[in-house]
Amino acid sequence: METVLVSVVVPCYKQAHFLTETLQSVLDQTYNYWECIIVNDGSPDNTEEIALDWCGKDSRFKYLFKENGGLSSARNAGIKISNGEFILALDSDDILHKNYLLKLVPELHNDESLAIVSSYREFFRDNINNVFYKEKAKGSNCNDLMYENILTASSLYRKKCWEEVGGYDENMKKGFEDWEFWINITKRGWKFKFIEEFLFFYRKSKKSMLTDTLANHVESNIEYVYTKHKEIYIENFDMTLYYFIFLLKRYKTSEQKIKKSLEYKIGRIITKPLRFFKSKLKLYK
Repeated sequence: METVLVSVVVPCYKQAHFLTETLQSVLDQTYNYWECIIVNDGSPDNTEEIALDWCGKDSRFKYLFKENGGLSSARNAGIKISNGEFILALDSDDILHKNYLLKLVPELHNDESLAIVSSYREFFRDNINNVFYKEKAKGSNCNDLMYENILTASSLYRKKCWEEVGGYDENMKKGFEDWEFWINITKRGWKFKFIEEFLFFYRKSKKSMLTDTLANHVESNIEYVYTKHKEIYIENFDMTLYYFIFLLKRYKTSEQKIKKSLEYKIGRIITKPLRFFKSKLKLYK
């Protein structure tokens, strides 16, 4: 089993302060047949210093510098120079359980129908003991991914699947690139699986790429994914229509709750004089 090489690719941009903890979780793996490629995506901090220090500690760590091009570009650059049969794209602020590879590699190795293997995950703030949410995702095929990304970006997958789809989409610079990547793989008939153990720790930061994506880019990202893979949404037209109606109803309910809230009513009272003056100004235009 230890003959299957895993390439752990760690893109880093402005995350040097978390990088040591992440790389330590790689070094602590009880499965030893891995290489770890640290990709400096033109980061302005001391990523290079930390990365080179780790390369000096263990020859399995490798360092790659590239001009800033975004997360997809950094992952692709690392995977291009990788030697592993399996790939783990690990974000530079997240942490692996010491048995992550030991538990996931055999599942992928022994089942040729699987493209991706993931696990249950815990969300934490500041330190790994400060867990505020635990997620037990379920699913196995493309239909389970069409409307929601239930796979963590740091799932283990076959390198040949990355080659098959042409890598991560480098046009997606505002998040959701991993969701599109999983859809692109599984729509071709590949399956995925969850190990029912908490083996992955996701760091929740106040400011991150994900928080920016959720605040500003959700709609445009969804439109991009739906358009790029429109054949699967057309094929599942009834479910897609149902999903959009569900979103509209949820939005309407949320809007009604806001309008009924005390804060909204106070705001309406405060801005009433302003609305009055605006209406009067229109009469003189």
